[in-house]
Amino acid sequence: MKIAAAMSGGVDSSIAAVLLKQAGHEVIGITMQLTDTAEQPTTVADARQTAQKLGIPHHVIDLRDVFEQTIITVFCREYSLGRTPNPCVLCNREIKFGVLWEKAKELGADFLATGHYARIEKTRGGKFLLKKGKDKHKDQSYFLCRLTQEQLSRTLFPVGSLTKASVKQMAQKMGIPAATRPESQEICFVSDDDHASFLREHIPEQIKPGPILNREGETVGQHQGIMFYTVGQRKGLNVTSPVPLYVTDIDPINNAVVVGTKKDTYSSELVADNLNWITGAMPEKPFRVKARIRYRHPEAAAIVSPLDANSVHVKFAKPQMAITPGQTVVFYDGDTVIGGGRIIKQGR
Repeated sequence: MKIAAAMSGGVDSSIAAVLLKQAGHEVIGITMQLTDTAEQPTTVADARQTAQKLGIPHHVIDLRDVFEQTIITVFCREYSLGRTPNPCVLCNREIKFGVLWEKAKELGADFLATGHYARIEKTRGGKFLLKKGKDKHKDQSYFLCRLTQEQLSRTLFPVGSLTKASVKQMAQKMGIPAATRPESQEICFVSDDDHASFLREHIPEQIKPGPILNREGETVGQHQGIMFYTVGQRKGLNVTSPVPLYVTDIDPINNAVVVGTKKDTYSSELVADNLNWITGAMPEKPFRVKARIRYRHPEAAAIVSPLDANSVHVKFAKPQMAITPGQTVVFYDGDTVIGGGRIIKQGR
């Protein structure tokens, strides 16, 4: 098969390309140019060096315009509306497994491979299932919950059945450029993980100071703009209180940030929309799942009940801390991803 390996310059995508080449496939390396950040030239250079080491062609695909329109614009808009988005989930569906795949197809590729720690299985009925990666500490199935059957059908995850330790060991033995560098956990287009500076630069007109309210509606402080706060946040509130205070809600209509005690950040319910179901169909009746409300948040038992064609109510067995509008909730049945959606509010 002719396989396009999406190469970010990092260890995981580099070893994915190595494994495909070792398996005898015709491999071409493709690297997305998404931003003009200082890190981008290093990413491209590392990917190119790895491709040269493997003796495979390497292409740099300029996706800066579509990335700006599809990901960065939405990222900024969500923050301006008092939500905390997860751009990687949207990027995977729209950019990496969408636009990039179209470019790979133009280069003659039959499949697109990435370095995600996840697995794909095909059922006897011909459906494609998205499964967790073998390494539970590095599993990235959460970020892939919006992929469609068509996208999964022509996608490969070569490192999904490996552990991160074994992948890094392979990279060190091969002298992959990124093998000796610490991994970045930041959003790729936000330099130094400085969200505040990024938002000030991109949407300064949306920055409007306003009141910080307690749970009784009394003004207890002033915020610098709702986009700089997220549910569960404790630091940077600059509010005097005899007990620690946390952001419990963000009210974009009244341009207010609401604070309360840690106990006030817990909720047992949420509503989600923008749903994607891996097998293509929303279950018609309430069903039990393990749900994850953020990438690093532990899975929790819950019941998912359809509300309409594109929204669900989720009731947890135990209250969860900091259910955050804008974040993605993902539903699991064991190792299998059922689907996921965008959290739009706590409660009903």
